[in-house]
Amino acid sequence: MKYLLIIGDGMADDPVESLGGMTPLQYADIPAMDALARAGVLGSVMTIPEGMQAGSDTAILSIFGCDPRVCFSGRAPLEAAATGIRLEPGDIAYRCNLITVEDGDMPFDEKKIISHSSGAIEGDVSDAIITDLFRTPPFAKAAAEAGFSVYPGSSFRHIAVQSNSQLSTSALHNEKLMLTPPHDHIGEALGQHLPRGGENAAVLERLTRLAHEILNDHPFNKQRRELGKLPANAIWLWADGTAVELPDFTKKYGKTGAVISAVPLCQGIGVLTGLEKITVEGATGELHTNYEGKVGAALAALKTHDFAAIHVEAPDECTHNGDLEGKIQAIEWLDSRIIAPIMKELGRSKTDYRMMVISDHKTLTSTRGHDGAPVPYVIYDSRKNQATKVAFNESDAAQGLYIASGTELMGKLFGS
Repeated sequence: MKYLLIIGDGMADDPVESLGGMTPLQYADIPAMDALARAGVLGSVMTIPEGMQAGSDTAILSIFGCDPRVCFSGRAPLEAAATGIRLEPGDIAYRCNLITVEDGDMPFDEKKIISHSSGAIEGDVSDAIITDLFRTPPFAKAAAEAGFSVYPGSSFRHIAVQSNSQLSTSALHNEKLMLTPPHDHIGEALGQHLPRGGENAAVLERLTRLAHEILNDHPFNKQRRELGKLPANAIWLWADGTAVELPDFTKKYGKTGAVISAVPLCQGIGVLTGLEKITVEGATGELHTNYEGKVGAALAALKTHDFAAIHVEAPDECTHNGDLEGKIQAIEWLDSRIIAPIMKELGRSKTDYRMMVISDHKTLTSTRGHDGAPVPYVIYDSRKNQATKVAFNESDAAQGLYIASGTELMGKLFGS
């Protein structure tokens, strides 16, 4: 028996007026997911524990059987693990996005966040910009004084680590430190979302302001504007956290496995739970990614492992970017280029398998942000074929088996 987990990041949504009151899942042409729903167990699940912020960090931890209320210290340490960054006691890791804020002569605080990803900036360009920023003398001096170093992430996502003992110790005990995800505040003035809450917040704010002063007229960004691309003219520090340990997946479930994702968060959770991290060339975390490569990697992993997880970021990214058409396309490609080929190949090879398809959280077209409401899931067993008339969407799932905690999902996939 083989086991698969397919995560369509943020593909669940609320009804959208321009789609005639349907959700993107209801509107999209997804015959493979609908077939799984008809033949499997369809339901809804609460992946975000009550009182915790809705996001892929807490949701995917839950899906992999890790209780965020126990295991979660922040998103950045999970992402750091994906690239082998070792956090020492007292270190704080941050996600350091390269973002776009609007051009103009208005004060920095009044500028709106245009893109949380600098228009899905190319990885090599992003690495060059963040590296140059940390080498520019004024910023290098300020970063060194604050104990900051940066680890380029080959996308808009970078990791910054603060190792200054005095500041990091102060920050660790400052419960009022508040950092917000930029993708939740697209189109809003950034001043109200700058770091706040104590001495370390002031340090982070100074770095943020200084970075904009340097990056706004940086040669890289002058060139990007000339090419009609969004400039990477600001950084955004968020998702702070300290070193974390996660329960061993194989010891907990008795299964070996691998994780296939372009996103450091999902990779890091895999690494910290003892699963193999598989990197697929051409996997971008955007709409145009190497879907076929992910399928090939999963099928190859199943030859030596019991379990393989494929994470597709595109529906979430498209929603954050206000691209409804792209979100629908991402959902349809997840269906036709990930799920359908896997089902076909496993059927051809007469392999018994169980597959779970899930949206980790809702990402709302109406707000371009995350939502912590229950999301649809389906668990399909190739040895069984119950015939129902449901489809894979939020409405039908709400009528199915409800699971109050996402931490129960993995056990159900393995039939326990």
